[in-house]
Amino acid sequence: MAVTDAESPATTGDTGTNQVAEIVSLIGPKLRGLRTAQRHSLQQLAAISDVSAAAIHKIERNGMVPTITTLLKLGAALGVPVSYFVEEDEQPPEPVHHTPVDRRPAVYTPHNGLTLAGITGSYRQFQTAAAVATVAPGASSGEKLLVHPGEELVHVIEGVLSFQVGSETYRLGKGDSLHFGGQVPHHWANEGTIATRAIWVALRNG
Repeated sequence: MAVTDAESPATTGDTGTNQVAEIVSLIGPKLRGLRTAQRHSLQQLAAISDVSAAAIHKIERNGMVPTITTLLKLGAALGVPVSYFVEEDEQPPEPVHHTPVDRRPAVYTPHNGLTLAGITGSYRQFQTAAAVATVAPGASSGEKLLVHPGEELVHVIEGVLSFQVGSETYRLGKGDSLHFGGQVPHHWANEGTIATRAIWVALRNG
């Protein structure tokens, strides 16, 4: 899906639009603060979000108003919901996060055939993000190898999932796990005939 963005921040003329402009003006600083807190360079965030480094730089300087699609991609890469960028008040930190089985939030992913149900708290506070993943038959991470900071841990609950990590290929079945550094180029695919379910964990650096 192509991403298009407005070329300049919104202008304002009354109290309501002034409030909107104020919220929009906070998107850039919030994005930059979150990116630097997670120790991502512009190029690293571009690689894991599929948003160009130039666009990210413009957004951070409030030189571009991002679309919802762009915010979804950036939020997914940084482990926060879109609401993080547009909410007026910061939510208080939570030392403990409980996720009931029937209230797992949907986690955005750009990969067709992959659905993620979150089981961890905000990536702003915790070092780990995890989800119950359902991978449809034939789904994959695409032609481009993935590279990103941090680590990944995948534990298959049912079905099969194939991974290429570096020069090695791994075929994971029920009960198998794979743990690897995200800086190693990797690719995943469900080459089986049924949907695969797995616990998918991402651990960021620092």
